[in-house]
Amino acid sequence: MIEEYQIRVQPPMAASEEGIKQFLQEEKGLAIEHVKAVRVLKRSIDARQRTIYVNLKVRVYVNEEPDDDAFVHTEYPNVEGKPQAVVVGAGPGGLFAALKLIELGVRPIVVERGKNVHERRKDIAQISRTQMVDPESNFSFGEGGAGAFSDGKLYTRSKKRGNVEKILNVFCQHGASTSILADAHPHLGTDKLPNIIEAMRNTIIRSGGEVHFETKMDAILIEKEQVVGVRCGEKTFQGPVILATGHSARDVYRYLYAQGIEIEAKNIAVGVRLEHPSELIDKIQYHNKEGRGQYLPAAEYSFVTQVDGRGVYSFCMCPGGTVVPAASGPQQLVVNGMSNSQRNSPWSNSGMVVELHVEDLQKDRSLMELPPVPELSTQPSALSPQSSSLSPLVMMEFQERLEYTAWMQGNRKQTAPAQRMAHFVNGKGSYDLPKSSYTPGLISTPMHFWMPDFVSKRLQQGFRNFGKMCHGFLTNEAVMIGVETRTSAPVRILRDNETLQHVRLKGLFPCGEGAGYAGGIVSAGVDGERCAEMLAEYLKG
Repeated sequence: MIEEYQIRVQPPMAASEEGIKQFLQEEKGLAIEHVKAVRVLKRSIDARQRTIYVNLKVRVYVNEEPDDDAFVHTEYPNVEGKPQAVVVGAGPGGLFAALKLIELGVRPIVVERGKNVHERRKDIAQISRTQMVDPESNFSFGEGGAGAFSDGKLYTRSKKRGNVEKILNVFCQHGASTSILADAHPHLGTDKLPNIIEAMRNTIIRSGGEVHFETKMDAILIEKEQVVGVRCGEKTFQGPVILATGHSARDVYRYLYAQGIEIEAKNIAVGVRLEHPSELIDKIQYHNKEGRGQYLPAAEYSFVTQVDGRGVYSFCMCPGGTVVPAASGPQQLVVNGMSNSQRNSPWSNSGMVVELHVEDLQKDRSLMELPPVPELSTQPSALSPQSSSLSPLVMMEFQERLEYTAWMQGNRKQTAPAQRMAHFVNGKGSYDLPKSSYTPGLISTPMHFWMPDFVSKRLQQGFRNFGKMCHGFLTNEAVMIGVETRTSAPVRILRDNETLQHVRLKGLFPCGEGAGYAGGIVSAGVDGERCAEMLAEYLKG
């Protein structure tokens, strides 16, 4: 007999199968000796009150052995000799697109400008040592995309739950813990992701596909308003194209704009990384001066408020994590957060960002007064205060200028500008800074002074609001590290809602976060699968 139960238990009992069995015996009258196994189907923590509970949905096998498969397997046939397609980018959108193409009998050729995930790790480690960023191998570019060296969060608000479950099961098939199928806010961890990504690549190759690293797309090949392939240096690759280049491939956006390929500016959010001691966040969120104790994970938080008509909110919260240098080129300073699977760092961080709409740049011309990036000064500016209309690249150029300003504040290195949280709110400088996980180093600067007022004043009020919501959160033990700008793509590549092809060019499928149609690992994977399905239909036609 197999039974399913919704139960609510305290953390020590939820921590082991034996504890759950004991609860089932006491509350449901099940004899432990008859329970062969318990499988947790869903798990979430309720920390709203002083007594913490874990909500569980469990499947109980009574006098019956459990089935072996904890996840759904996908079959990947051999596609050698089948019709082929080109996938540009090996982030989550591109990888899941390639795997789905194989399912559908299409041979994928994946071209990735960066290195494989293990070689990429070496280049990332060099950033803290040398203060230099390899423009083709960094936290944004390379196998696995921007998500490979992040927290590996798999939580999404997507309503297409069936597709989301498929993405999680494919991750499990390639080495992820099956706990991601149960957890309310699943994550993989930076330490686990490289091997999972490598396993996905090996599936593509084993099935007859190709994966080419350090192969940068130079041009999209077009014949009679139809995309027929891409050029990468001296090589060309033939077939319809899934374009999944990620939210930091600014050269791709500039190329599309120069070629007259329809794109538009998209709303973004910008701000800072806010880092607290994880012990402090645990005490606040678990209402316990002893912190999380033995059985609870590092505490999470999520805040959102409205200030002067724009949202101010936490983004990509990394409990027990670290702040990392996420620039993808010279003269940039960008920060992001990541954490390992155990989430056991002494710090917890999140992005704290302010919504910025395209119309805001039209109304508030002071936002256009950030200093231009010298290396880009020969190109026409999208942020000209004299211009009556805004270029589709306007939000991207705003990102670039803010990142350049932060780089200047950081002494033209990856040393990040920083300020204590309460000092920032009160408009005071910080004469010293707390210890931080950010390994390239911090430098104290008055961020309330040099960040645009549109952002800084809303952040200040947002922090005051969050401090009222959560006693102890607004503190000088927390440090703001600047700047966080890569929350989403600043450009949307226009596509048809039905076929997912570009609005004009047949055979071009803009995909994932970089195209403006996703916002994280799972949603990018879902969009990659959808683009693959539409491409397969296109080939049939």
